[in-house]
Amino acid sequence: MIETLESARLDALERLAAGAANRRSAMHVPAVGTADGDIRIMVLRHFDPADWSMRFHTDFRSPKVAALAANPAVHVLAYDPEAKVQIRMRGQGEILREGRVADAAWASADNYARRCYLADAPGSSSETPTSGLPQWAEGRKPTDDQLADARQNFAILRVMLDRIDWFMLAHEGHRRAILTRDGAGWVAP
Repeated sequence: MIETLESARLDALERLAAGAANRRSAMHVPAVGTADGDIRIMVLRHFDPADWSMRFHTDFRSPKVAALAANPAVHVLAYDPEAKVQIRMRGQGEILREGRVADAAWASADNYARRCYLADAPGSSSETPTSGLPQWAEGRKPTDDQLADARQNFAILRVMLDRIDWFMLAHEGHRRAILTRDGAGWVAP
């Protein structure tokens, strides 16, 4: 049972770091919401516990890019049903299309992951069910040359967190803490 604010902080930060590092972690695919009320599941690619930054990959043509340009507020929700820990987060999002962080993320992705950015823009209409990928790329791992046009559609969503609401369900008594970079406090669940 978590009994100190420092334990709650460490639990939250360790769970998020594990979520980024382990695809089997319940925290690996949190729900990410923008100020326009749109919520989607995204893969947590990186979490830095030192600066409370999260990194997700996204298509630059996605509607969330315009939503973030209008209002950078982002909410993130992760839940581990086995541990019964919910982590609600608030922060500011920014889209990084170029530069060291975006280039490194692109370089570290394999060609199957990069293939997604060859697809039609997210939300594009279709007469039939579709992945949006060009027919030649369906079920194939493209070469680097075939992916040259995909890089222009790739971007990073970086979220700088300023608040973490950590909540643990427990038979002995639930626990909830509000964590900020500068402090923390217990609140009633």
